[in-house]
Amino acid sequence: MSLVRRQFLSRAAVAGSVLGAPALVHAQGKAQFNWKMTSAYPKGSPFYMAGPGSATDLAKRILEMSDGQLNIQVFGAGELIPAFEGFDAVRAGTVEMNHANAYFWTGKTSAAQYFTAVPFGMNFQAVNGWLYDGGGIDLWNEVYAPFGMVAMPCGNTGVQMTGWFKKEIKSVADLKGLKMRIPGLAGKVYANLGVDVKVLPGGEIFPALERGVIDAAEFVGPFQDRRLGLQKAAKYYYTTGWHESATVSELLINKAAWDKLPKHLQAVVSNASAACNVISEAWCQKANSEAMDDLVNNQKVIARPLPADVIKALRAETEKVLAEAVAKDPMTKKVRDSYMAYKAKSDRWSEISEEAYHTQVRG
Repeated sequence: MSLVRRQFLSRAAVAGSVLGAPALVHAQGKAQFNWKMTSAYPKGSPFYMAGPGSATDLAKRILEMSDGQLNIQVFGAGELIPAFEGFDAVRAGTVEMNHANAYFWTGKTSAAQYFTAVPFGMNFQAVNGWLYDGGGIDLWNEVYAPFGMVAMPCGNTGVQMTGWFKKEIKSVADLKGLKMRIPGLAGKVYANLGVDVKVLPGGEIFPALERGVIDAAEFVGPFQDRRLGLQKAAKYYYTTGWHESATVSELLINKAAWDKLPKHLQAVVSNASAACNVISEAWCQKANSEAMDDLVNNQKVIARPLPADVIKALRAETEKVLAEAVAKDPMTKKVRDSYMAYKAKSDRWSEISEEAYHTQVRG
């Protein structure tokens, strides 16, 4: 064997040992994709960043389903970018993916609200029907097309709680001047009723509530809220989930990066996301039921629905806010019309199915 040939084989062996599995994948004719995914939520946050159906779980499922061909590195809020800069990071191609909620981007496009939750909107079953079988996901991607992104549902909390209040809410008058952490369209509705609305990342809610920087706060539900310790800063826990009847988690993807994926890897991402959508909501059912029992029975939290006149006022303001957004933007109108048309059909079916069961059978 010549010296040149021995040197060539030696270099090849070293290169193979350094590159490892990716080199093997390329040798088999399969490209290796290494992506980054950021989140609006801190590292370790249950549901969003840890546990069944979380961003971390989603990345793991994609890795396993793709047989290692698509590897996604997950970053919590603040690790790579600030919590609410995922939209711009994905749009610029700084990262390929972001895991958050579409209503954080209503400043970019008001139609985004409908792909997270709409006040007095659809429940988990109905919103999934609209997204998967009623044209919702297609509209979602139509909304994001001008920004060079695609999106899909990858989680759902189910119905959320109205939130934690330091003082009892007896009437609409009690909302005036109240400083409250509440994002999205619900924040605009509250603002119209005199609430001083604040948008804070999850990790900043408890200290703000404890120090009196805010008087009330909405986050997710009993399990998540208890973990933040919100019950230590406020004792009134209102249960009427008027603002987020089913809160969708969004997987946001750079369109150019998406188009470079082979079709089978696109299918892996879509199916892993759909699995996490269902699995995460199932986890919430168990976790929230157990946490709520502990909050009420052991930590003496006062849990109750909002007064009827407050709900009536919130509904009226919601209709005004939705109408204003529709008047300003044809795309938002298109999404709203689709959402509401599906909701009307779903409500009629629910009256003779789910509602009949709850009132006549379950007791």
